[in-house]
Amino acid sequence: MNDRQQQAGAAPSVAAQWGTRLAAASGVVLLGWVVYRFLTTHASGHDIQAPAPSALAVLPFVGMLLSIAVLPLISRTQHWWEHNRNKLIVSAGFAGMALLYYAATRGWHGVEKALIHSMAEEYLPFIILLFCLYVISGGINLKGDLPAHPLTNTAFLGIGAALASLIGTTGASMLLIRPLLQTNSERRHVKHTVIFFIFLVSNVGGCLLPIGDPPLFLGYLQGVPFLWTLNLWKEWLFLSAGLLMVYYFWDRAAYRHETLRDLVLDETQVRRLTLRGGGNLLLLLGVVLCVALIKPGEALPGTALVAPHFLREMAMLGMVAVSLWRTPSSVREANQFNYTAIIEVAVLFIGIFISMQPPLELLRAGGDDIGKVLDAPWKFFWVTGALSSFLDNAPTYLVFFQIANSMTHQAGPGVFQLLDGNFIRQDLLVAISLGAVFMGANTYIGNGPNFMVKSIAEQSGVKMPSFFGYMVYSVGILVPLFVGVTLLFL
Repeated sequence: MNDRQQQAGAAPSVAAQWGTRLAAASGVVLLGWVVYRFLTTHASGHDIQAPAPSALAVLPFVGMLLSIAVLPLISRTQHWWEHNRNKLIVSAGFAGMALLYYAATRGWHGVEKALIHSMAEEYLPFIILLFCLYVISGGINLKGDLPAHPLTNTAFLGIGAALASLIGTTGASMLLIRPLLQTNSERRHVKHTVIFFIFLVSNVGGCLLPIGDPPLFLGYLQGVPFLWTLNLWKEWLFLSAGLLMVYYFWDRAAYRHETLRDLVLDETQVRRLTLRGGGNLLLLLGVVLCVALIKPGEALPGTALVAPHFLREMAMLGMVAVSLWRTPSSVREANQFNYTAIIEVAVLFIGIFISMQPPLELLRAGGDDIGKVLDAPWKFFWVTGALSSFLDNAPTYLVFFQIANSMTHQAGPGVFQLLDGNFIRQDLLVAISLGAVFMGANTYIGNGPNFMVKSIAEQSGVKMPSFFGYMVYSVGILVPLFVGVTLLFL
């Protein structure tokens, strides 16, 4: 065990333990109240009738992003930041600042609306889906130690990029990251492999079906046919093939710099791949079907029964309960499974989801003006993508989807009719979908699985780059390929 793991595993003080329990209890009470108010009032954050927020209202969100980026780099806060309870303190602080702004400008009703919209409508469905995929996939042990040749690693990434659209980027990431790390455990140069894994498996690979990535699922709920996203196969293939080619030659160069001792260990300590906990694959399929078929407020498929709010989430959590009940504990122990990574995502995204409400409101308020400026698909691609890199890509997708929808009022050449009867230009829908999914890979916070993969890699002893260090890779590798997507397809 390395120093970082020892420090992170050190027993907290009694005061810290009680503080953590109190914070957790308070969080449960708050979420319970939010759900209760949502169910009893059917309130929606989109119904807030108020002037656009002041530009100063974006400061809590900026502070949240800077904390994630800077605190791990400062020597005095580096160790402090490793504990999830301290991340929660920072997250709750910036969320509280955003809510204080709503209280000062809109009163208690504005705070309630903002909380219900950010937590009940966005955060809870988001984190419950990630939690379910994380826990169920954690009960699947794909174990083995293949020789970590560049071609083997490239095959891992290619399979993950194809699998991500079928079981979601979170499910594919959690299923494959551990065996990939096991395969590369004898090698020293592993960081670049995890970075490309985030690019391909945690983001780009999820663009072919609505269940692949949350932004596309929101489009499905807005009336985009379930199989429409298969039209993005050319862009998916171009970007996936480009990244796999870059990775293969990069890893070949890295392989030549491994020590002879490590290469001998890699070649001799070989175990064939074995699968345990295979029943959880059916539970993952069940989660996918819940996401695809259960729509709150609409009839269940083949029945006249209307699905109540949170039925989808309750059904998915039921599958988690079955997974925890039926999967032998030895399977999760073999995965070194714990809840550290998902807790890190949960506490950070509380602050992100609440503090990003004012920036999103500013975008919605400027929708007409934005529509006049964004007069070409490539502009939608880059602006949607740039904001998806720092805002969560799901609500960002929805904002620009609504802007594009408001620009088209009738059928015509290149105009796509949605299932709900509205119209949207197909070239704009393509651009928005690609920008939200692809550029979620630009930062650790662009898409939920990014942080989880980073956390699991660090627990395995891989020293991952900082927030800005990661962006050096994403800008240097992804942006040229995004330029290629723009020139060839937009």
